[in-house]
This record gives sequence, structure tokens and C-alpha cells, in this order.
Amino acid sequence: MTSYNNLLLQVTDQTAVLTVNREQKLNALNRETVLELTTAFRFLEQQSEVRGVILTGAGEKAFVAGADITEFASLDDTGAETLANEGHGLMDTIYNFSKPVIAAINGFALGGGLELALSCHIRVASTNAQLGLPEVSLGIIPGYGGTQRLTQLIGRGKALEMIMTADRVGANEAYNWGLVNHVVDPAAIMDFSKQLLQKIFARSPNAISKAIDAVNAAIQTPQKGFEKEIELFGQCFASPEAKEGIRAFIEKRKPNF
Repeated sequence: MTSYNNLLLQVTDQTAVLTVNREQKLNALNRETVLELTTAFRFLEQQSEVRGVILTGAGEKAFVAGADITEFASLDDTGAETLANEGHGLMDTIYNFSKPVIAAINGFALGGGLELALSCHIRVASTNAQLGLPEVSLGIIPGYGGTQRLTQLIGRGKALEMIMTADRVGANEAYNWGLVNHVVDPAAIMDFSKQLLQKIFARSPNAISKAIDAVNAAIQTPQKGFEKEIELFGQCFASPEAKEGIRAFIEKRKPNF
């Protein structure tokens, strides 16, 4: 298994737990960490024993408290575009990952940290989580997909309010806005996330992958989303898992996926 300078990776019971391990920096995303995360997700995509991923941060204070601003001081516009391209590469890899990815938001998720959480399929927040996009305070805008994915998730008005005020929102407000799926006690966040994945693991892996593709199509190419759903629906029926699932339903038993 690949070793990383800024990440911890543990695989148990078909679940990969990927932890950003820069606790002394509140798990801030420097360039090396972005590239390591991209490598890690590409590796996990190929591991048949891994059926889902939980992404979290080390310690009790932060999921990821933002980008590493110390790297920004020397950037010109060309360097900034390169950095944004690398960030988008990571976020797109997670967003289009064929297996479920849960962000276990165990504290601050700010700037690039919130953008990282937005790229995941499901977000579980601890009660002490704080979420925000503070970039305009630095004279810049979110550059890792935040202006797009936040708007898709909570709507234009709320997204612009969060971005333009640079204010943080707490876990309960984030839940009310639809920004996170669940809010749980900090001590329970990993167990809850693992249980959620186990529920998903009881379903067809092929169908889960196709569902991710279909839902993403509704956002990325909305004019073709319905066509994509029809295509993927048909492809499911060619799989052994569909035959097993339908047969199990008729025979009144649990499917063996």
C-alpha cells in the first residue's frame, strides 16, 4: 500500500478511512496534500475490497480548516490557475468516484476544506462543526469548485450569502440549509458514518456506481440527464447483480451482492 506524508489510510470491513493528518496545521490543504489525496483516491478506485470511503481530519478541531495560505504569498495569476487546476482535479476525482464517499466533518471545514466536503457524496457533521468559505476576506474567491457545488447544493441566494459575507455556519444551520445530511455528536461521527456505509454495502455495487453517474449527469449535463438515466438503467439490467436482486425479491430473500 502506498505511503503518504500527510494522510493516514486504513481499510477495514470494505471501508477505507482516509484521514488528512496535519493536525498541527488544522489539516490545511497544502499542494502536497492535494496531490496525495488525488493519488489515494485513484488507488482506492482500483481496490476491489474497498466499497466505500470515509474522509476526515486528524484531531478534534478540524476536518480541513482551509487551504495552506502560506503557499499563496508567492503566487502570480498563472501559478494560482495551476493551483486551482490541481484542486479541481482532486475534487472532480472524488465527485465522480464510483464508490460512496462520506465526509465526516469533525470540526472546521473552511475554504478548501468545505470544497473538499462538497465534492463528497454525503456529508456527516459533528455538532461542533463550523463551515464556511472565507476567501473574499483575502481578496480572492473559492477556487476548488466552491462557487459551483455550493450553489448546486443550497441554491444561489444562500451560496452567495455564505461567499460574500465569509461567515461561518454551524452544523445545525448547515443541516437546515441542506449543506450536510446528518448532524451527530463528535464521539459518534465515525461509527455513524461506518454504519451508513454498511447500509449502502447491502445494495448492489454496480447499481450504486450507476446511480452516482446518473445523479452527477443531472448536474453536469442537465439537458442530457434523463437520457443518461435511461442508458444507465438499461446497463444495470445486463449485470449479474440485477438478475440476483430481482430473483431475490421474487423469492422473498435478501440478495447476495
